[in-house]
Amino acid sequence: MAIITLTTDLGTKDSYLASVKGSIYSQLEDAKIVDISNDIELFNIQQATFVLRNCFKSFPKGTVHIISIDDEISINIEHLAVYANGHFFVGADNGFFSLLFNDFKPEKIVRLNISLEEDCMTFAAKYIFVPAACHLARGGTMEIIGTEIPDFEIQKMDLKAVIQPDMIRGVVVYVDNYGNATTNIRKAEFERIQKGRSFEILFGREDEKITEISSKYKDVSVPEKLALFGENNLLQIAINKGSAKTLLGLKIHELVRVDFK
Repeated sequence: MAIITLTTDLGTKDSYLASVKGSIYSQLEDAKIVDISNDIELFNIQQATFVLRNCFKSFPKGTVHIISIDDEISINIEHLAVYANGHFFVGADNGFFSLLFNDFKPEKIVRLNISLEEDCMTFAAKYIFVPAACHLARGGTMEIIGTEIPDFEIQKMDLKAVIQPDMIRGVVVYVDNYGNATTNIRKAEFERIQKGRSFEILFGREDEKITEISSKYKDVSVPEKLALFGENNLLQIAINKGSAKTLLGLKIHELVRVDFK
C-alpha cells in the first residue's frame, strides 16, 4: 500500500485539506494518507521542516511526503520532487529543502512540469503536488513528471546557531503541544564548546536562567523549569508538567543564549 504524508498549513476548518485528500483518493484509491501535521503556523517553513525532519525516517522507504507551505509558484520559487534517503519529497523550493537536507544530500531532484490551468495556480498542493505524489506512489519515475536538475542549487535558508569560544546563541525553532520550546542548539555543539565548564542558559527575561542539563522532565519539581536534549539532540526548554510557552513566554524565534564560564 502506497503511503502519502501531508505536512501543511491548510488547517482543518476549511475545505482545502479535504479537497487535497479527495484528489489523492481519486487518483490512487488504495493510498494510505498520513497527516503529519496540517496545523503548521501559516507560512512557517522552519516549523514545517522541524516537524517533518523529526519523523520522516520512521516511515517505510518509498513513502511520498507532500509539503504545502508558502508554495505558490513564482519567478523565484519552483516546484520540485526530490528523492533522498529512500523517500520522495514534493514541495516548493522556498527554503524548506535546504533546512531538511542540511546534513545529507538529495540523490535526485526534478523540476515539476505538470501543466496547469490559469485558475489552478494558487492551489499547488492539489493541482501540482498531488498528481506528482500519486505518480511516484504508483512506482512511476521522476523523469516523467519533471526535468532532472543535476547541478541544481537548493535555495538556502540557514538556521544554525552562532558558535563562539565561550558562547552559543540560538533561537527557538519549535514549540510543541505541551509548550516545550526546542532550539537550534545541538548537543554535539554544546558539548564541544562546554569542555566540562559550568554554564548558564539565558532566555526571555534577564532573570530566567538554567545552569544544568536534565535527562528527563521529572528531574525537577513541579512546576520548575529545566533544559534537556530531546530525541533529536536539540536543546529544549521546558517546565515539568507546565508550559514554557505560557509561563516563560517562549515563542518561535525567541533568543536563547548559553554562556560558558
